[in-house]
Formats: sequence, structure tokens, C-alpha cells
Amino acid sequence: MHFDSVSLIALIGALTLVSQWLAYKLNLPSILLLLLSGILVGPILNILDPDVLMGDLLFPVVNLAVAVILFEGSLTLRFQDLHNTGNVLWRMLSIGVLVTWAVVASAAHFLVGVDWPLAILFGAIMVVTGPTVIAPMLRAVRPNKKIAKLLSWEGIAIDPIGALLAVVVADVILTLGQGDADSSSLLLLAEMLLVGSVIGAGAGFLVALVLKRHWVPDYLQKVMTLLSVLIVFAISNAISHESGLVAVTVMGVWLANTGAWTDDILEFKESLSLLLVSGLFILLAARLDIGALIAIGLPALALVAVVQFVARPLSIVLATWPGNLNWRERGLLGWIAPRGIVAAAISALFALRLEASGYPGADLLVPLSFSVIIGTVFWQSLTAPLIARWLKVAQPEPTGVLFVGASQIVVEMAQKLEKAGFPVMVASSAWDDIKQARMSGLPTYYGNPVSAHADRYLDLNGIGHLFAMERREAMNAVPCLHFAGEFGRANVFALAPTVDFKEHAKHRFISDRLGQHLFGKKVSHAKLSSLLSQGAKLATTKISEDFSYADLIEEHSSLIPLVSWNEDKNLRVHIVDREFLPAAGETVLSLIPASKEQVDQD
Repeated sequence: MHFDSVSLIALIGALTLVSQWLAYKLNLPSILLLLLSGILVGPILNILDPDVLMGDLLFPVVNLAVAVILFEGSLTLRFQDLHNTGNVLWRMLSIGVLVTWAVVASAAHFLVGVDWPLAILFGAIMVVTGPTVIAPMLRAVRPNKKIAKLLSWEGIAIDPIGALLAVVVADVILTLGQGDADSSSLLLLAEMLLVGSVIGAGAGFLVALVLKRHWVPDYLQKVMTLLSVLIVFAISNAISHESGLVAVTVMGVWLANTGAWTDDILEFKESLSLLLVSGLFILLAARLDIGALIAIGLPALALVAVVQFVARPLSIVLATWPGNLNWRERGLLGWIAPRGIVAAAISALFALRLEASGYPGADLLVPLSFSVIIGTVFWQSLTAPLIARWLKVAQPEPTGVLFVGASQIVVEMAQKLEKAGFPVMVASSAWDDIKQARMSGLPTYYGNPVSAHADRYLDLNGIGHLFAMERREAMNAVPCLHFAGEFGRANVFALAPTVDFKEHAKHRFISDRLGQHLFGKKVSHAKLSSLLSQGAKLATTKISEDFSYADLIEEHSSLIPLVSWNEDKNLRVHIVDREFLPAAGETVLSLIPASKEQVDQD
């Protein structure tokens, strides 16, 4: 069947959506399904040929997309996060890179039989991990914060390092092949680092200045930042070949650490990067020559095994010892290092250059790279969550609740949920309230939960829901907006505004800023507090075949259902405009007034 260009682009979009959704439902890294999708529509079904679809624009588009991906990842890298891991990170980026490079190059030479120059190039390419595969894997594995920060920083910083090493090696190979190599090749790496760093830092300073001074209106800030990334990448590459990745990475790190407001830009870039990563993986996987990969045979499998079981563990042992990591954390670091879009893009780019120069064996570069990409992604996607749990360095399932506010109703709800096995955290800036929560034995945070201090010290281990239950509805809005990105909008809830609110509507917050309304339209904080003061009690009830939820309602017609959960700790929240019908096996937490008259009066 013949597909025109528009249909093929729409197909890539459809595969992106389906792969990302299935990855979410199956709790697998999305790259796994994206690779399968690309291979399916490419070499297997021969529906998609990226070279025909995009022609000469394929690799310029890939390069620009990788630049945007690296910039987006670097926007999350704040130096304050490295206060207890910085030395380990630098050793991972130096000693770890050199060890990986040497081991992978040796394996490619002795196991696969490629000559030393090509093996050294392949080893340089394979030092990268990358945010495109690390980020989704971290979401599935959920390691502790120390491991997550190290892997995130390594993934961002190592991409331009690997790219620069590959550029230098490829340049030496090409100049040696032409017989005119000179000492200028040895200075190429320093030149690219210097040019990229200077241009990136300068661009980061200018963009931060523009954002801080509000010289660009809000609706143009995201577009301005995106176009700045593309311009900086192009200018840096024009001055010093292949220095653009360094420039955009430095630019992103600079912005992340200058105090400029980048949350909206980061949210936009995250969505854009998700789209770019998905499309690129499908395109590059569709270019894979399955025949060439099969022709390599067992040596390719042996190479993947060396990368997984020798190169990575050895590099982590040497880079993290001595240090403040325990053996369990070292074990997981030594297990997770999947290769991603940068490795695929760089290998394809240099394979074309070497093939054009007539270099023998250059056609092995792409299938060897994809064998490592596919092998590490598949193996680590399937095993890393299990290894993390076995090593006891995985965070618990995010079933718990962060309560914003610490009034009596919050304290009693938190106690009931904690007793049921849910992680809870009560946060408030009101000392009298938080003191009562502490005296009740609850985990607490005294302060603003959306402050810079909270970003660093608020323990959200195992927390996946927000219940904004401050007395004043205006104080619930900011936490709802802040935590929607971390927990997802579906898991952010707030109490409804006070029913007898007497001020004019112009003083109210827009309702959609407050998250989904908890417990019912007329269930405000004032109502709950009033009921408690009149003798209402929080009660848990196990629903069974013999005693249904309808029976509970019949027995206590005036009760206010709050939440329910099953044996797997899946929390169901009673919210406005959604049916709440707990099934047999669930436990219901509800507020039972002392008398029906109380509810009618309120």
C-alpha cells in the first residue's frame, strides 16, 4: 500500500501517541515501544522509509531536535541538587567515560573484528546515555533522589561529551585517510569546548536577562526561548564544527541556575521534547537494516553483554569509590545506562560521512550502535525496576497524600490514611496547626510547600496525591498549580469554596485553578469544621458482598464520603461530578455527622 507524505507523518504521530499511552498503562519506558513501532513500520513492513520521506532534511532535523532535547534536559539541572553528589558526578563524567570508552572499543575490535580507528569511534559514541532514555526509565524505576539526580545529570552532560569525542575521532580518521593529518586535529576538542561554552554562557546570560526584565511579553517567552536554542546551535556550529550541543547544554544549565522564571518554558519544552524524541526514535528505528544486524550475529550479542555487564559496572566502581554511595546505590547505577537518540543520531551521521569517504567497514557502525541501543533498552527496561526493588533503593509506589493545611479535619484524615498504610505528609505555615499535627505523630513540614526550601527538603517519598485543604480557598490555588506537574492534574484536589461566601464573585479564584473539588460541591472547609465541632466522627467501613456501599448510605444517610481504597492501596477520591461507588473489598473513609439535622442546617 502506498502512503503519501502527509499520511506517513500522521502515522508517526499515531504511533507516538499509542506507544506513549501503552508505555504509561504498562509502566514501561516509552522508548521500548517506540523502537518496536519504528522497526515494525520500517524494515519489517516497509511502510516508512525516512530517507525518502525527508530526504536531505533528515539529519539537519535530527540535529536540531537533539539540540532542543538537550536544552530541555539541562533546564532541570540545578547545582544545589549536587551538594552531596558533585564529586561522584565529575568522576562519572571523567573516569567513567574513559573506562567505558576503552572497554567498548576493545570489545568492538576483538569481538566483532572492526579495525581500531572505527572501534575507537564506536566506543566514543557508546559513552552516551541521554535524557531521552534515562527520564522515562527513571519514571518506571523510581530510584531514590540521590540516584535519580546522578543519572539525570550524567544523561544530560554526557551527551555533548560523547558527541565531541566522536567528532574528534571521526575527524582524525578522515584526515588520516586523506594522508594530511596534522596537529590541528588534536586541538579540535579544546576549540569546540571553548566556543560552545562561551556562546552557550553568553546566550544563557542574555535570555535570563530578557526573562528577568520582562522585555518580552509572556506569550512570546516560550517561542523566543525555542528560537534562541535553534539560533545558538546554528551559530556555534558555524563558528566551530559540532560545538552546538555544548552551547545549548551550557545555555540551559545557565538558565536553570540564574533564578530566572523558567517553569512555564520547561513545561512547554517537556511537551515539545516528548514529541521530538518519540518521532525521532520511530524515524531512526525505521532506517535500521535488519539484515546487517542479523549478519553480525552472535558477536553483536556478545558486544551488548560487555556493555551491560562489564563496561558500565566497572566504570561505576572506579568512578564512585571512594564516595558517599552505599553498595546498593552503586549497584543500581552500574545497572542503568541505556543508549538513546543521541547515540543513534551520531552513529548514523558519521556512518554516512565515512561511507562517503570510502572508509571500509563504516556500514557496521549503525547496526552495531542499534544492537547496543536495543539491547540495553530492552534488558534494562525489563529488569531495572526489579533490580531497584531487590536492592531496596526504589521509592515506594506514589499512593500517599500530601495535605496542604493542618486543621483538625486534615489531622484526623491523615491519621486514618497513615493507619491504613498510606504515606502522608502534612504541610502548613500555620504553627498552631502544624504543632497539633506533630503532636499527633504525623510527618509534617512547617513552611510553604511551594517554597524553594520545600523543593529541597520536603519529603515526597511515596506521595502521589495532593489534598489542598487550607481554611482560606485562595491559599489552595498555588499548591494545586505547583503540584499538578509533579503528580498530574488527575491527582490534585482541593476543597470547594465556602458555600456562604459573601464577597463578590470578582474576589474568587477561578475554580479550575483549585484542582478537582473534594467531597462534593457543598463540602467546604467551614462545613467540615462545623460538623466536627458538633460531634461528627471519621469512620472507616469495609465494603463486602454482605454489606454494600448502598447499605452504608442507608444506615447513615447523612454521611459525607471522603475516599476509599482497595487491598492494593489504590486510592479513590470522592470528587464533584463523578460517581463514587466503592465495590466489595474496598474500605470507605467517611465523615458521619452526629445527626442528620446538622447536615440540613449547614
